[in-house]
Amino acid sequence: MCAKIYCIVVAAGSGKRFGSPLPKQFCQLGGRPVLMTAIDRLRRFLPESEILLVLNRDYFGDWARMCGEHGFLSPEVIAGGDTRWQSVKNALCAIGECSEEDIVMVHDGARPLVMQSTLEELVGAIRCGSHGAIPVVDVTDSLRMLDGGCRSHAVDRACYRAVQTPQAFRLSLLRSAYELPYTTDMTDDASVMDAAGYSNPVLVAGHEATLKITRPQDLDWVELIMSSIDGQA
Repeated sequence: MCAKIYCIVVAAGSGKRFGSPLPKQFCQLGGRPVLMTAIDRLRRFLPESEILLVLNRDYFGDWARMCGEHGFLSPEVIAGGDTRWQSVKNALCAIGECSEEDIVMVHDGARPLVMQSTLEELVGAIRCGSHGAIPVVDVTDSLRMLDGGCRSHAVDRACYRAVQTPQAFRLSLLRSAYELPYTTDMTDDASVMDAAGYSNPVLVAGHEATLKITRPQDLDWVELIMSSIDGQA
C-alpha cells in the first residue's frame, strides 16, 4: 500500500496587520482569492494528496461564498486556533489513523506560487528516510545581528538560509512533536520538530517565486511573477 500524502494549508490569520478589509489569503490575485491559487497548484502538482484547509471560523461563510462565485471546489475545512501552532495541531488531529510511511506537508496559504520541483524534492527526501524536509533560498542581503541597545555586528550571510513552505515531515513524527506544549520559539513546523529532537531536516531548493504575501503591494508583485511562470513547474 502506497504512503498517503496530506497537505495542510494554513490560512486562519485574521489579517489585522495586512491593512486590508479582508485577510490577505482572500484578497484578489489574478481575479480570484489568493488561497485558490495556492490550492490549485498543490492539486496540480500533487494530485494524489489529500488537502485540508485551515480557516478562521469567522470566515467559513465568506469562503463558501467565494467558492460559489468562482465555481471552486473547496478542500475539507478545519477550524483554526488562536495561533498558527494551534491551527496546525487542529488539522493534524483531523487526520485519521496513519501509517509510518505517510507524509504531511504544511503550507502557508499566503504563499500561492508553490513550485512542482520543490514539492517533488520534499516528497523524495521523506521517502528516502528523512524525518523532515524544508525548502530554503539563499539570503542575498547583507545581515547584521543586534547586540542590544544601538549596537550590532555583521554576520556571514553564507551561513544563513531563508525558510519557505511547504515543509514536509513523516506524519507520525509531526503529530508526536505537536504533543509538546507550545512555546514562542515554535514559529514554524520545523521548529516544533526541533523541540521534539528531530533537529536536522533536509534542506531542499526553494524558489524565489514562492514568496509570502505580507503587504498589499506584494499582490501586484506576485501577480507579475505568476504571469511570468505560467505553464512552468
